[in-house]
Amino acid sequence: MWKIPLSDVNFGPEEAEAAQRVVAGGWLTMGERTQAFERGLGEALGSPRILAVTNCTAALHMAYAAVDLGPGDELICPSLTFVATANAALACGANVVLADVVGPHDLTLDPADVERKITSCTRAIAVVHYAGYPCDMDAIMDIASRRGIAVIEDAAHAPRSTYKGRALGTIGDIGCLSFFSNKNLSTGEGGALISRTDELHGKLRLMRAHGMTTLTLDRHKGHAFSYDVLLPGFNYRIDEIRSAIGLVQLGRLEEGNRRRRALARRYHEKLAEDRRITLPFEGFEARGIGESAHHILPVLLPPGAPREAIMAAMKARGIQTSVHYPPIHGFTFHGATDRVRTEGLPKTDEIAARELTLPLYPRMTDAQVDEVVSALRASLDEVLG
Repeated sequence: MWKIPLSDVNFGPEEAEAAQRVVAGGWLTMGERTQAFERGLGEALGSPRILAVTNCTAALHMAYAAVDLGPGDELICPSLTFVATANAALACGANVVLADVVGPHDLTLDPADVERKITSCTRAIAVVHYAGYPCDMDAIMDIASRRGIAVIEDAAHAPRSTYKGRALGTIGDIGCLSFFSNKNLSTGEGGALISRTDELHGKLRLMRAHGMTTLTLDRHKGHAFSYDVLLPGFNYRIDEIRSAIGLVQLGRLEEGNRRRRALARRYHEKLAEDRRITLPFEGFEARGIGESAHHILPVLLPPGAPREAIMAAMKARGIQTSVHYPPIHGFTFHGATDRVRTEGLPKTDEIAARELTLPLYPRMTDAQVDEVVSALRASLDEVLG
């Protein structure tokens, strides 16, 4: 359908072979391949406290529960994020306070707005490293430290992104990764948790599998004959097929991110010539703050431009585009419930109406970037006149 899709998996025959070996081996439940995947992730991110789980939403739910977020508590998170960031807190019984972004050139959470919205009920802040670019973690961690508030990093876009030399997801109390189909490291579904302390890691390990003291694999191998349950947990285990695929994907991640970086740089060079377009995060890496995983390529259309008409014009040229994201406070449920505070989001409102996501994936060619840029210019000319 699409001449140039929004995203594409970076798979080869090795992923299929890895999955087939698991099927042939007969052990599908979380086991030794998951342990190897966790070790590999830990080596890549510089943390030994990694737990693979069934998806990033499960990771967020576990993270919030692990810092004891519950009824009567408040979580502060951006409105410009995928809805799971907020929904996982609502599932814990907590209320959500939505905060604004920094501005058109930085679509991450604004620390100043976070501090304005802290109340006596605030228990946690969830930062979102939008598109793989780091939030101002120094400012966020300073606020959290002074107020005694937990920090959860939603690093779904940011595997191997860094902030001042540290991997995103390893700076706050708990980091959450996603391995969804369109992610830089994909297993179809999947996610992971990164804990700052052994205490949190141990708690999350129990929570992942019903609060049980031994795993099915332990009993299968005869290392244990029974189990105790130490806390009310979940079944958020990843399976061996996805872990096997994840191990192969982990080997592709660094080069895939490097290719994404080169493609993003080419986009920015080409689009900088068109003054109708605003480029979020332009010049980020030159500032020496860190490295982005470049999960998506967001641009901002001219104020008031009819986005759907421009997207339709791009579709007619065979180019798939998307929106990241419809802000949470615009959804029917979140805008109506008294469990979500939605006031004071002027920058999010202005930016979200203009954001357009362009295709970006490692197997994309330079010529395809040029074609997308040409198509965007032609679509703007067609729609705006």
